Amino acid sequence: MSFDASLEQVRRFTREVLIPAEQKLEDEAEVPAAIIQQMKDIGLFAISIPEAYGGLEFTQEQQVLLTFEFTQASAVYRSIFSTTIGLCSQALLDFGTDEQKETYLPGMAAGDIIGAFALTEPEAGSDAASLTTKAIRDGDSYVINGTKRYITNAPYAQVFLVMARTDPDSTGGSGISALLVDSGTPGLTVGPIPKMLGQTGSASTEVYFDDCRVPASALVGGQEGGGLRAALRGINHARTHVAATCVGQAMRLIDEMTDFAIQREQFGTPLADMPSIQNMIADSYAETQATRAMTLEAARAFDRAVAEGTPLPTTEIAAAKYFGSEMVSRVADRAVQIMGGAGFMEGNPITRMYRDTRLFRIFEGASQVQQRNIARDVVARRRRA
Repeated sequence: MSFDASLEQVRRFTREVLIPAEQKLEDEAEVPAAIIQQMKDIGLFAISIPEAYGGLEFTQEQQVLLTFEFTQASAVYRSIFSTTIGLCSQALLDFGTDEQKETYLPGMAAGDIIGAFALTEPEAGSDAASLTTKAIRDGDSYVINGTKRYITNAPYAQVFLVMARTDPDSTGGSGISALLVDSGTPGLTVGPIPKMLGQTGSASTEVYFDDCRVPASALVGGQEGGGLRAALRGINHARTHVAATCVGQAMRLIDEMTDFAIQREQFGTPLADMPSIQNMIADSYAETQATRAMTLEAARAFDRAVAEGTPLPTTEIAAAKYFGSEMVSRVADRAVQIMGGAGFMEGNPITRMYRDTRLFRIFEGASQVQQRNIARDVVARRRRA
């Protein structure tokens, strides 16, 4: 299927299937199995995976354009395949052995293998190099012990990409490796699904490793160390998608707030004709368009870096993710303000999206982490100039 045909198919799927099922998703707190199957059928699990492994092999720019479309529906739909197409598959593509790629990537592209990215811990989030989960070599195996926290899709995953310290004497990132742990492996336990502020239907649980033994072949790339490099490959891919998700969510919020403003009258005038309301709609539209441009440019730079074998544009990706996540929260706040009291009541998309979008300023690197990373690079560039 051509990209243009896929884009149109995703547009129709979003409009005709995903958006109408949002309330069912919210009420039942899970993505319906029939919708997940449709996601598989139209290739949403395959967009980032090469054709050699059964994927669609779309460029990052094309993936971003698709994300603008399907994230105009609840962001929870995206969560069911986001860890697979970004965090897990991309780390495997760049750092996995041929055997590891052949074992997992075709199933990921088909949607039959959902990946979970196990990096964050109770005491290690933004400071990933301080993680304490250990994977100690024991003959032809590794024995993993530790706890991971906020692991998206853990209850549904078939494989976990686990960051663990293989050098027990190390204190920084150099002693951390990535390992593939199949669900059902003895010693791996997934905790209960917590109740969250938003994103109802998405599962981000704790995962416990208690003398969890995996074969040495589970070591990503077949050598110790470099786990954080593999993690960052997936994270930078995912951050670009998060920025695109913020655009899609903002587009939907603008549609919802504008429709409400057209229909609602006060003092004999539609809200949409009041300058103060128009200002909020205009600011929201302008900021969304700015984020869209930033995200597309970061995606194009990403594609150029992959084609040329040069480092990924991490600062541009960070800037798009930072600006986009802050932007969509402002748009959601304006949408609630335009709705007035109705915006504080359950049962409408704006109220739900106000809660859902708050997460984007936290995951895949909190806004404050993005600010630090952007500033450090800008300063370093000037010092080298």
